[in-house]
Amino acid sequence: MMEVILADYLGFCYGVKRAIQMAKENAAKDGTSCTLGPIIHNPQMVRRLQEEGVGTVSSLDAMRHGTIIIRSHGVGPSVYEEAERLGLNMVDATCPHVKKAQLSAKTLVDEGYAVILIGEKEHPEVKSILEWASGKARIVETEEEAKAIEPCARLGVVCQTTFSRVRFERIVAHLLEKAREIKILRTICTATDQRQAAAMALAEKVDRMLVIGGRNSANTTRLAQLCAEKCLTFHIETAAELQPEWFDNIEKIGITAGASTPDWIIREVYKKCQNR
Repeated sequence: MMEVILADYLGFCYGVKRAIQMAKENAAKDGTSCTLGPIIHNPQMVRRLQEEGVGTVSSLDAMRHGTIIIRSHGVGPSVYEEAERLGLNMVDATCPHVKKAQLSAKTLVDEGYAVILIGEKEHPEVKSILEWASGKARIVETEEEAKAIEPCARLGVVCQTTFSRVRFERIVAHLLEKAREIKILRTICTATDQRQAAAMALAEKVDRMLVIGGRNSANTTRLAQLCAEKCLTFHIETAAELQPEWFDNIEKIGITAGASTPDWIIREVYKKCQNR
C-alpha cells in the first residue's frame, strides 16, 4: 500500500491566516468591501471570500465608498494617502513580515545607503517595498545581476520575504565584494525557511512530490522547483488535477503546500491520495 506523507510545515503561514481573518471580519454582502488586488495568491480562496462578501478591485478608482482591504503583499505609501483622500475605510492586512521589509528599506534609504532589494521584479510585495524606498532601491533577482552592481561606499540589502534562502545567500556573496560598508537586513520570514527546508527533506525520502498551491504563488512555485531537484514533482492547485499514472509503481508520495494554500484544499488532495 502506498504511503502518503505530509511535510512537517505546509500551508497557511501566520501572515496569510491573519489577512484572511481580517477580510472575513470585514465582509459585506452589498459589495462595499473589497481587497486591492487578490488578498493572497490562491484563486480558490479568493473565490470563496468573494462568495462570503469580500470582492476584489484592481485600483482604488473602482471604490466610491466602503472598505478597502490592503492585501498581505502590502502597498506603497501613496495608496494609503489616496484611500484617505477618497474617504474609504481602510483595513491593513499587510503581513507583518512584509511591513518589516518595507520599513527596513525606508530606513536604509534614510540612512544614506545605496539599497539593493533582492526579489522578483514583478512580485507585488517587491513593488510595495520599492515604493517604501522612494523608488531608490535597485532590484536584484539573479547572481548575474548582483555581479553587475557597481562598487560603492555603503550598501544596504533587504529581501522579499518569500525569496529562496539559498538564492539569497548566493546573491549576497557577490554583493559582499561591492562595498566597504554593507548592512544586510535579513527579511526572509521564518515560515518560508521552514516550508522550504521541510519540503526538501521530505522530497529526499519519497518517490514523488505533490506541491499544492496557486500557480500565481511565488512561494509555491519555489517549493515545486526545490522539490524537483530531489524527485519527480507535480505542482497542482486542487485534487481534481491528480492523474492516475502519477501513482503507478511507487511506494511513497509526499505532499507540501505553499503559504497561501488553505487547509481544505490540502485535505482534499491528501484524502484522494490515500484512496488510491
